[in-house]
Amino acid sequence: MLETFSRCLNLSPEASEALLSLPLTTLLDSPELSQLLGSLDTNLLKESLPTAGAVLAQHLPPFYDWLQTELSIKKVPDSPDHTTKWVVGFLRNQESLTRLVELHKSIPRPALERSIPRLVGIFKDVTPLELKQEWEKAVAALCLVLAVAARENQPSAL
Repeated sequence: MLETFSRCLNLSPEASEALLSLPLTTLLDSPELSQLLGSLDTNLLKESLPTAGAVLAQHLPPFYDWLQTELSIKKVPDSPDHTTKWVVGFLRNQESLTRLVELHKSIPRPALERSIPRLVGIFKDVTPLELKQEWEKAVAALCLVLAVAARENQPSAL
C-alpha cells in the first residue's frame, strides 16, 4: 500500500506514512491533501470518464468478486457505474470525502489496506501514460483518505 501511495501520489514512503498517521480531520484540513487534490487534472479526468468507465466496467466486477471471496467483504456494489462518478465528484469536496469515509467504514482495515494496490492497479493498461497516471493518482488519493479513516477507527486491526 505504501508503495502504491508513493508511486501514484509522488510521495516518499516516509511522507505516505506520515499522512497515514494523521487523524482524519487533520488530514482533511491539511495543506498536503489540499495540494494533492488541487494537483489533479480534473478536466482530463472528466474528459476521460468514458475511458475510465469502460475500464471500471471491465475490471471492477472481478475486483468485487475478489473482495467477497478472498477478503470476506459481504457488502459490495451491485455495479461499477457509481465508482467512476465518485472519483471526480468526491475529490474536491471535504463533505463528500467525509461521506465517502462513512460509506466505507464497515470494511475491515486489513482488507481495505490489501485492496488498495489492486484497485489502483485497475488502470495499469490505460493509455496514454498521462491518462493512466492521472486516474491512478485520483483513485490513490481517495484510497489515502479511506486508509487514514480505517487506521483511526481500527487502530489495532493489524
